Order: sequence, then structure tokens, then C-alpha cells
Amino acid sequence: MQESRSPAHPDQVLATFPDLQAADVADAVAAARAAAPGWAQLPALERSQALNAAADAVAGAASDLTELGIAEVGKPRAEMAAEIARGVAILRYYAQAALDPDGATLPSADGRSLLMSRRRPRGVAGCITPWNFPVAIPLWKIAPALAYGNAVAWKPSPAATAIARELAALLATALPPRLLALVTGDADAGQALTQAADLISFTGSAAVGRSVVVAAAQRGIAAQAEMGGQNPAVILPDADLEQAARIIAQAAMGYAGQKCTATSRVIVVGDSAAAGEALVAAVRQLPVGDPADAATVVGPVISEAAMARVLDATAEAERDRGRVLLADDPVPEEGYFVAPVLVDRVDPSARIAQEEIFGPFAVILTARDDAEALRIANGVRYGLAASVFTRDLDRALRFTAGLDAGLVRVNAPTSGVDFYAPFGGVKDSSVGPREQGKAARDFYTVSRTITISPSSAG
Repeated sequence: MQESRSPAHPDQVLATFPDLQAADVADAVAAARAAAPGWAQLPALERSQALNAAADAVAGAASDLTELGIAEVGKPRAEMAAEIARGVAILRYYAQAALDPDGATLPSADGRSLLMSRRRPRGVAGCITPWNFPVAIPLWKIAPALAYGNAVAWKPSPAATAIARELAALLATALPPRLLALVTGDADAGQALTQAADLISFTGSAAVGRSVVVAAAQRGIAAQAEMGGQNPAVILPDADLEQAARIIAQAAMGYAGQKCTATSRVIVVGDSAAAGEALVAAVRQLPVGDPADAATVVGPVISEAAMARVLDATAEAERDRGRVLLADDPVPEEGYFVAPVLVDRVDPSARIAQEEIFGPFAVILTARDDAEALRIANGVRYGLAASVFTRDLDRALRFTAGLDAGLVRVNAPTSGVDFYAPFGGVKDSSVGPREQGKAARDFYTVSRTITISPSSAG
């Protein structure tokens, strides 16, 4: 058995659950597969109604889910409540998407036949999700999979299993029995799911994501993997510095920096001293503390190991002659709390500027001009999100055209996702088709070309 504990109060056990073995996972997928044909054959309107009913169930339990998310993953109250609302909106969006056209007609070669393409579900979608968005990320996988006629086998992170159980139970009230299977456990359960499902959608670390994609390729099944980011925010000399600092501080340190889209590198064109001062002042305005407090912006990191990563990165910066601008603000003694860290005088090639720390930690880098800033921004193996701060539209257009990132923002945070727009990165940040919005259909369905010719020559 495994346990899920509160990062703010580590003595509090929120869930115990079995670490399922390969045979258990295979059985769960087999049950979902048996339920899949009946679901796929339902009229699209009935699938749409089921997803709307699921949205009603989640909305009705929003308060309880918010409290559970605060406790289990340490997400500050305002963010957790907003995530539940987004989850409801995702379900309603895909309830409508289930009624979208499922194909297209084309001119036939003989002028008499009906030539068309139609989409059909792939089978059982295996969804492997992280702990940091315990409602939104699962639903932006589960909802489109169901909308387009698939069954789902879902393996949440062990650190978010309590809220996963509640969410799965709410969804089950609106779905046929066994259509949604909850698979609990750690890496072995995830590997078993990759070997059993008909397609795999993964969100997590780059190392694990690559192994998932390789395993799927060996089986010849569809896979998508959304992985890490080392996201830059570029401040050009004409930017509104105070506004940029406020936006970047929130994007870097909100939810203790535990978002794949969090800002981890601030690239300043020109003298970085004023930007450093503005960022320190902005970060210090973000309340650090108990995630249950409505005012909290920076809560705990998820685990003791995550806390150690931030502390080790700070020590590494000092060894590499970086200057730690901020790291000593008081934090609660109980729980996995670590003060936000800003470091400057760091070489762009340093490990802490190249690799994801996944905590309230950001480096400030200096560039002589736009061209050097662009080289630094693109000079990592990730390419998920990037932002540019400037008042000059022409300069913004030139700069953003050269960014290696799937999400590009101007005068806006790197963090945050519009659930109705395609989501994904480049390089080591993503493999496979985009998630979310209309793009999700391309992953959860496969196209067939159908020709229907007249039965007679007349």
C-alpha cells in the first residue's frame, strides 16, 4: 500500500491505496475495453449529455474538491478553486465538441460515388497525469477521450490519489459502468498501463515521458507526452518594468513555481540591476504560507525531495559565484515550505539555468541586445512557453517570430493555459499531437476514408 500526505502538514495521511501490479492494470483496461463499444455506438448527443451531467457533478462538489486539493497537493485556495471551475468548463466544452462534425465529404473520382472521411475512437485511452493540476490536467485528457467515444484508464500521480478518487467517483455517476478505470500506483503501474492501453497520453517529467513514447512506439500505438519547461520571460528596454516584474513574479513563484509553464529564466536586455530590484520587490509582495489561507500565493512544495532540490540549486548558485538576491524570507516551520529564490550573475549555460528545478526558483540573465536575448531564450533543451515584455509592437513581432516555444505571450505570463486552444511545446517539452481544444480530436480518434458507390450502373 502507498500513502498520500499533505505537503503543508506531512503527518496528515489523506489516502492509502494499492500499488497495482501489471495483472491488475491489465484487468482494469480489459474491463474498460469491454465497455468501450457500447459507449462509442451511443448517439453523440447522449455522450454530450453524459459529459454535461459529469460537469454538474463536479460543480456540485467544488467546495469539497477545493479543500481536498489544498490539503493533498498544497495548491493555494484561490488557484485550487479556479482549477475546479476550469475543470467544469472543460467538461462542458467537450460535451459540445462531441456534437462537432465527425468527418468531411470530398469529390469522388467517378462523380457518382460518395467519398468521405470519418473519425472513429481508438479504444481505451491510457491517461497518466501529474499531481500539480490534479483536476484540470486529467479532465483535459479524459473529457475529449470520452467525447469522441473512447473508454479511459487513468493513472494519477500517487501524490494526488485522494482527489483522483473523488473526481473519478463524480465522473462515474454520469458514465456507464467500467468505462472509466482508475489505476493507482507508481511507476510500475504506469508502465503496465502503457503496455495495455490502445493509446497513451502522458504529462510529467521529460525522462519518464521519453520512456512512455518509446514503449508506445514499440507497440505501434499513438502517444503524446507533455513534459518539462525552462521558460524564459524576456524584458526589453522599453517595457513597463513594474508591470513586467509583477507579472513575472506571479508566474515564477505562484503555487511555489510548480507548473510546467512557470517562468524560470528572466532575460533582461541591457542593465539588469533595476529589473532585479523590481523583481525582488514584486516577489516579496506574494504571501507565503498555509495554502488554506485565502491570501496565500506561495504554498509548500510537494515533498521533502522537492524542497531539497530548491535548497541545493541555491547552494549551487552560490558555488558558481551567482548572487542570491532573495532566499531568506520567513516560512512556516511545519511542512515543505521554502522561500522564493531569485539569483543573478548566472551563466546561461549553468545547470540551474538549463534544467527545471520545479520550485519557487528563478534566475536573472543579462543580454546585450535582442539577438543575444533570443539565443539565450532558445538555448535550452525545452521549448514550452515564453513571454516578451515590450511596448513596441514591431519589436515584439520580430522577437516572438524567433522563439522556440509552443506558447508565446507578449506582456503576459508564461504560466496559464486556455483550455480551448492547442497546448504543447517543442524540443524536449512535447512529443506527439497537441492537447486541448479542437486539436484533441486528432489524437483521440483515427480517420477512415470511405467510398460508397451506386449499386447499379444506371
